[in-house]
Amino acid sequence: MDDVVVHRVGEGPGTWAMGSLFEHLVTADQSAGAVGVSLVTQPPGIATPLHRHTREAEALLVLEGVVDYVAGEQHVELTTGSFLFLPLGVPHAFRIRGDSPARFVSMTTPGGLMDLYDEVGVPAAGMHVPGEGEGLTMAEEIARWNEVGPRYGLEVLGPPIPA
Repeated sequence: MDDVVVHRVGEGPGTWAMGSLFEHLVTADQSAGAVGVSLVTQPPGIATPLHRHTREAEALLVLEGVVDYVAGEQHVELTTGSFLFLPLGVPHAFRIRGDSPARFVSMTTPGGLMDLYDEVGVPAAGMHVPGEGEGLTMAEEIARWNEVGPRYGLEVLGPPIPA
């Protein structure tokens, strides 16, 4: 791949999924499948179920906010400047804590996982967290996660981290 990718924050494209904004910085298509990188903004209270990925390793760098994270047997609080690398197949879950949204750079290698969010969510009408009436309802989205997740090697293993 010879094309250099330059992305300025706020230019999009983005996806609304999980009540959050996933702004695509570089896609698997742009990196010959090597990586997928997104700038993620998630409001307080957003949580994933305990799950694992059977195809990708993940990393995240927290730019703002507090992310309560379980990775394997470790339970860590990630704050501004924290970095986490998650090897392929490690069970994990997280919850956004505090009173303000968390923003973090999320990377997967290889890069196909970010396409999952595009397929489950909807194109963002603006580079902001979806407001009332924007995006899908949680019931609609959960049905899509259950249908689409297995095709991406996503295995749900348990409930979210308690509130």
